[in-house]
Amino acid sequence: MSSSCRTMSSSYGDLPLRADLVGQEPYGAPQLDVPVVLNVNENPYPPSPALRQAMGAAIQEAAGSMNRYPDRDALALREALASYLGNGLTAGNIWAANGSNEIMSQLLTAFGGPGRTMLTFTPTYSMYPEYARNTCTSYVTEPRRQDFTVDAGLVLSAIARHSPTVVVITTPNNPTGTCTSLEVIDAVCSATNAVVVVDEAYQEFSQTPAALSLLARHPRLVVTRTMSKAFAMAGGRVGYLAASPAVVDACRLVRLPYHLSAQTQVLALVALTHQDELLSRVRQLAQECRSFQDWLRDNGYEVVPSEANFVLFGRFTDRHAVWQDLLNRGVLIRETGPQGFLRASAGKPEEMAALKEALAKINPEGRH
Repeated sequence: MSSSCRTMSSSYGDLPLRADLVGQEPYGAPQLDVPVVLNVNENPYPPSPALRQAMGAAIQEAAGSMNRYPDRDALALREALASYLGNGLTAGNIWAANGSNEIMSQLLTAFGGPGRTMLTFTPTYSMYPEYARNTCTSYVTEPRRQDFTVDAGLVLSAIARHSPTVVVITTPNNPTGTCTSLEVIDAVCSATNAVVVVDEAYQEFSQTPAALSLLARHPRLVVTRTMSKAFAMAGGRVGYLAASPAVVDACRLVRLPYHLSAQTQVLALVALTHQDELLSRVRQLAQECRSFQDWLRDNGYEVVPSEANFVLFGRFTDRHAVWQDLLNRGVLIRETGPQGFLRASAGKPEEMAALKEALAKINPEGRH
């Protein structure tokens, strides 16, 4: 061994790690092998046999050209996504990447960075500060209203205080499930020069109109989506955005070449051709979520009204103890959001029955 080689350490201590990463932990919810998994808002229904067969055939065909790089601009997929979204959008309005994580990272690489600020409204998605940190973007938050919504006055006042280049409005919001109206988004976009990102990861579950109809009027509006939830492709890692062609070109400028594999592109295309089948499950899950909210209210819990495929509920004097009690009974949900609350995803009827049964056995003294 060369004398210049050093013994590897099990810690970061002797590495030239960025100062803002020192002491940080990798992000991630628990991945545990338990009977009922309702902690990361996945679609609980796997692809049908017919869909799996179609996916397998598409992968087999794509394997024939695996020695070649994939279409670096994913044009066929972007055309299919534009057709799915409608609203007069074309492939030039769409960009796709490896999950919404990469979409947000690319947006902040293009419009954030050193000396620039990203603004969000908490409680909200816990990955946002990670995106900001990784792109060396300053991250600031303002609290939502008591009912976990935002209005135009709140957002615009925060913009005036912080002068962000990127503003993120999440609707339905994670972890609360609350929505933001088109009127609020329109008013914000009309009054700021910032890039306004409307994160609609759970839009297919919602009855509140999507922000897509506002794109033609606001060239700095970006609507982000994912195929992880409605299309049951969390394992496929496909996120996308709809925006002006200028925003798409900005993302193309900072994306790594060949970022979206040929396998990912063809799997997403197959899922889009089976959208009727997949979206029927969305309606079923939305109804399951509404029914669970009713059950929680009937049993004395405080419930945040949700238009997503999850529910935030409480209040618990020791939410971690309740989370652990549920886990001990084979049910995994999420300890996230404001203190005193837990979040549960909508699952299959038998999974929701197991969650209700486990909650019924918990000591009611654990609630406020």
